[in-house]
Amino acid sequence: MIRFTSDTVTVSAAAGEPTGERRIDAIAVPWNTFATVSDGTEVMFKEGSLPVDGKAPRVFMYHDSSQPVGIVSERVSTDEAMLASMYISRTSAGDDALVLAADGVMEVSVGVNPREFSYDDMGRMIVTKADWMELSLVPIAAFEGATITQVAASAETEPDTEPTPEQVEETEPVDSVQPEAAIEAATPTAPIPAQAKRNFGMPSAGEFMAAYHIGGEVWQRVNAAATEVAKSRQTALQAAAGDSTTTDTPGLLNVNVLGPVFTDLNYIRPVVSAVGARAMPDGGTSKTFIRPTWTTHPSVGSQGSELGGVSATTPVIASNVVTKTTLAGQVTLSVQDIDFTSPAAMEIILRDLAGQYMLQSDAVACAGILAGDTASGSTWTVTANDPTSLIAALYDAATDILAATNFLPDHIFVSPDVWKKLGSQLDVDKRPIFPYTGAAGLMGVNGMGSANVTMMNTFNPLGLNLVVDRAFADNTMVVARGAAIEFYEQIRGIMSVEVPSTLGRTFSYYGYVSTFIADGDQVKSIAIA
Repeated sequence: MIRFTSDTVTVSAAAGEPTGERRIDAIAVPWNTFATVSDGTEVMFKEGSLPVDGKAPRVFMYHDSSQPVGIVSERVSTDEAMLASMYISRTSAGDDALVLAADGVMEVSVGVNPREFSYDDMGRMIVTKADWMELSLVPIAAFEGATITQVAASAETEPDTEPTPEQVEETEPVDSVQPEAAIEAATPTAPIPAQAKRNFGMPSAGEFMAAYHIGGEVWQRVNAAATEVAKSRQTALQAAAGDSTTTDTPGLLNVNVLGPVFTDLNYIRPVVSAVGARAMPDGGTSKTFIRPTWTTHPSVGSQGSELGGVSATTPVIASNVVTKTTLAGQVTLSVQDIDFTSPAAMEIILRDLAGQYMLQSDAVACAGILAGDTASGSTWTVTANDPTSLIAALYDAATDILAATNFLPDHIFVSPDVWKKLGSQLDVDKRPIFPYTGAAGLMGVNGMGSANVTMMNTFNPLGLNLVVDRAFADNTMVVARGAAIEFYEQIRGIMSVEVPSTLGRTFSYYGYVSTFIADGDQVKSIAIA
């Protein structure tokens, strides 16, 4: 399943009436736009690739089917994107989802099963048809710079008086961009009375920079308003004695903050994406669970003579106990840090907290592989311009797996330093044995596979799917059948509590994970010298 994330979200939440809105509107998927999914693959959805009718996708928290919060009530396909309107159920989990979305913490991520797709010359997936299974609220987006466009609440009662013509004014938030196609409300609501025109003061740093990046009419309006405010203060400034420079008037200067914070970590899980994350089998009700495997198979043999004895072996199935590991992190923010910062500290820090969970859960999967593998007995002796030892080691490991299980490997897991050694392998004529074949007209000669320094998932030594993960220790090389590596996960998500005594709010992000190697004979390590 592909999970593609966008964070352009509109939230409408009722203020108390049972008939009030409980709706989140979002751009679920922009068409013809590449974005990187969790395994590092770039994916693009073509217009019309997602259905607008049929069974309605469910709304989950964190792609966890055990945490449903609503249903997609309307789907609208425009020339630019698939728009979605989600009805959020009237439950405590639904209330939390609305609050988190309104606070700017949550974004949306679509879960689909691709039906028709292709790959371009750069190895990027292009989806033309897919089954839309679910739409999740998640804290991490695929697109940087996408923002919440509007937060609104339906009125509980009709206004006592009609607004005067002078009070009615069309306004547009300076830090938002309205979508070209709006999704109509599923539930009628009472009108919201227009507010009297507010005098526009000097814009804050966040307003100023948001309008600058939006551009067009929004920027012109904000810039003009700021100029008018400056003119209104001109007399007071001219009355100061002597010449004034910016060093004399620091309190009047805008301090611009260019956000969001620069991304210095890629929150991907190469190993988890390669083997897949399975749901916890017990629904989260126990600390351990049982994963059965074969210890002794029944046997079949040739009968020596008529009415003679036949092969009889007692089958033995092991009862393997798998223990869950709890991963969690917390952060406490002051209300000032939440209220006064631009970009908003709460949203930025919670995204990073969720990202750190992803990195740590992937590290658990890596550690599980190294704890459950068996040695192939082969060693790759790295020699310049001679891949003989590498070829022999890979085939030795594959032969061990085949001889023990009748399966062949399909993955090779390596640390970054081993990825470098593989990509640097040359033949006697100093040609790469894993040539880059993406450029037009470039052909691999006597190549053992292809490589690409910008896309690790296209590297396929001897046909194996290469998985590079920085959570592995140096000199790690494991040849394996991916199905023998099982990773289980239950993401619980964000928990928060207010701390009135210190004017703070404490957040935690947590989940449960387990790694199980079903058959060590299908996971073979190779020593490197």
